[in-house]
Order: sequence, then C-alpha cells, then structure tokens
Amino acid sequence: MKLGGWGRYPLRETRLLVPRDEEELAAILRREECLIARGAGRAYGDAAISPGVTLGLQRFNRMCAFDADTGRLVAEAGVTLEEILDTFLPRGWFPAVTPGTKYVTLGGMIAADVHGKNHHRDGSFASCVDWIEVMETDGTVQRLSRTQHPERFAWTLGGMGLTGLVLRAAIRLRPIETAWIRQTTIPAPNLEAAMQAFEEYDAATYSVAWIDCLGQGERLGRSLVMLGEHARRDELPPDHAGRPLCAPLRPKRHVPFDLPSSLLNRHSVAAFNALYYALGERSRGERLVDWDRYFYPLDAILGWNRIYGRRGFVQFQCALPHEHARDGLTALLQATARAGAGSFLAVLKRFGATPGGTFSFPLPGYTLALDFPVTPDTLELLETLDRITLEHGGRFYLAKDARLTAKTLHAADERAATLRAFRQDARLTRFTSYLSRRLSL
Repeated sequence: MKLGGWGRYPLRETRLLVPRDEEELAAILRREECLIARGAGRAYGDAAISPGVTLGLQRFNRMCAFDADTGRLVAEAGVTLEEILDTFLPRGWFPAVTPGTKYVTLGGMIAADVHGKNHHRDGSFASCVDWIEVMETDGTVQRLSRTQHPERFAWTLGGMGLTGLVLRAAIRLRPIETAWIRQTTIPAPNLEAAMQAFEEYDAATYSVAWIDCLGQGERLGRSLVMLGEHARRDELPPDHAGRPLCAPLRPKRHVPFDLPSSLLNRHSVAAFNALYYALGERSRGERLVDWDRYFYPLDAILGWNRIYGRRGFVQFQCALPHEHARDGLTALLQATARAGAGSFLAVLKRFGATPGGTFSFPLPGYTLALDFPVTPDTLELLETLDRITLEHGGRFYLAKDARLTAKTLHAADERAATLRAFRQDARLTRFTSYLSRRLSL
C-alpha cells in the first residue's frame, strides 16, 4: 500500500502490519529485515514509513500504572496524548512538555523528542522521561534509562525510531490547579520587537508567536507573541471556580474535502495575516483561555491538512543559534516574502539551553516553522531556506521533514554521521525508514 505522513507528501510504498500483542510483534521483529514503528501518523513526511514493513502500534495503547504522589505515568507507546489528557487533566495533572497537537502517541513524542512552548524554561520531552522499554529484533525487551544503557537511552530520545522499537515508557506529569491558562498577547510590529518580547518575558512558563511571513520593510516579521501561565484556582472567576479542572469543549470543525490549492496564494494569505494581526491587536493584554485553545489551536479543525489541496504540504522548520538568530530569521523571512509563498501557519519560538537526547532538534536560540502547499516553486524556495539555515549555523527538525537531502543534513549537523555509526555498531540498522534512507542515517 501507499502511505503518507500528516503532510500527505510524499506517498511511499510499504507493507503495513498492525500486531495485536507483544508475541505477534516479537515474531515480526525476528522475521523482517527492514521496519519502522508508526503511531498516529503525525510525522509530516516519511519518518514513520518503512521501505519494508511499517508497524502500526495502535493496539499498544494501555496505561499501565500511575503514581499520584509523583505524577509518574507508565504507558505503552501507542497511547495518545489526547488519552493522557482525558484521563489525568480532570485529576489535576498536565503533560510536562507538549507539542502543538494532542493527536500524537507517546512513542512518537519520544522518537521526535518533541518540544513545546516552554522549552526555554523546561527543555524538550526528554526532560520528563524516566525510562524507556524497547523491543529488540530478537523479540526481547530492554529497559533504557539514565543509569541503564544511558548511551542508547540518549540516542533513542530524538532518534526518530531508528534505535529500537519503543514499547512503553515512564514519564512525569506536572500538577495543575485549573484547566485554564492566563494568556498575555503582545502585538509586535516587526521581528525585532518580537525577539525583544521573548527576551524580556523569558521568565514566562510558556511563550510562542504567530508570525506574518509575508510582511516586508518595517513590518518584516510582525508577530503576536502569546505568553501563558497555568491559572491558579483563586484566579478564576466565580463561574469557573466551582469546577476549576473543567473547561468547555470546543466544537470540532471538519475539512470534508481537499480545497483547491489555488486558494492559498499571496493575496489570500496576506489578507488572512492582516485580519489575524488586527484581531490580535484588539485582544492585547491578559485574558483567561482554556488549555485546549492555548496549546492545541489547530486540533479544533479535524483534517486541517486538507486545506492545502490534494498534493499535500511541506513544513520547513529550523533552529538557529542565538548569535545568528536575528540575521538568519531576517534572511528567511525576506526570502519567503519575496517568493510570496502562502504560509499562514507560521510559528516562532525561543529555545533554551536544556539538553535533550543526543540527536534532539532544539539548540539554544530560536526556531521558525513555515507550512507551504507542495508546488515546484515551493520546493525551489525550500532549497533557498536550506542554504540560509546552513549559512547561519542552523539545523533542521526531522519530524517535520519530507524533502531534505543527505548532503544538506550532514552539512548542518555533524551528529547525523555519529548516529549512523552508532546504529551500525549497535546493529540497529534493521530499523529503517524512508527518511533514514533519504538522509543516510
């Protein structure tokens, strides 16, 4: 069958197997020579698709244990973040680190070592993982932690599923008093002002910016910086204080069919960006928003990837070190604006210095993420953005990648060759994805 990631590009040929239990999973691992695990399919490109067998782990979705004193949860790799939230948020617990969607699995979050809006304070998902259990190619199960096989543990966090099949893990949740976030919106007329806001409000627990990637001149990089703090119970109005851990469910909207790709063009995106920024200026300052609206705004639109049309979309996401971030971001935004490429889902975040896994994406500095519909012009623009990233000492997020070349990756990140050598020495090369082949990992 042909299978794609969330970006629906590229489509790859694979054999999809969905084992029912550990015994069947072990038999597949002993038999097959080329395989990769797949959770909810939210990697944007081909990271969770194998040229041989793609292993769907949907049935490995049990929560095994929870310690209410420490917040430690033991769960199987196929458990989704949505299931964790549904179970534990009403009991006063929240993920210590969360990506921008809750429709991801625990195994996927470990493989990508996901980051959230609090990386500048708390680091990536690795910071809350106590141990991981992986199934070996002979069917045996090995526990990895900071004290047990620490080198492999560190490579598995952010190793894109290439160092073993994650079976289950122990993670720590954070205690919260309410399901509400105190959100502060800061309109920033340009990139300089946005970066100043990130630096000035470095003490905020959460921070993220929507950024207008078509702004030019004095409006280059105009943004809405959104800070967040978990609201305390005594900060809620009377109508919420009685049920502090209960927030209203947002209505779900569906994109029932592929929209014409021509709808996303310079003019429509520019109009959307102008309206969105104006609304943000109106709502400047602090207000209470529910957890779902703050952390997972796009999850309210089911199938939003169909907005980009049947050819799909690609995301460009890079991280730039502090010393080169301003110049690098300026060059990236100028190139995007000149091309007139339609990216209305553009996000800017600040990364901290907390280390994650050995091959994790974040570095101290800033990260910029841009979504584009797949067109020949887009693919040409992305090569330009790759060159700018290399010139400014940046690196690329493989969980979002669908088209990077091995030459570009290895030029940007010397760890790629080290991961390849580690996999060969540890005899882990049977764990292979189209991404690992494309990027010579």
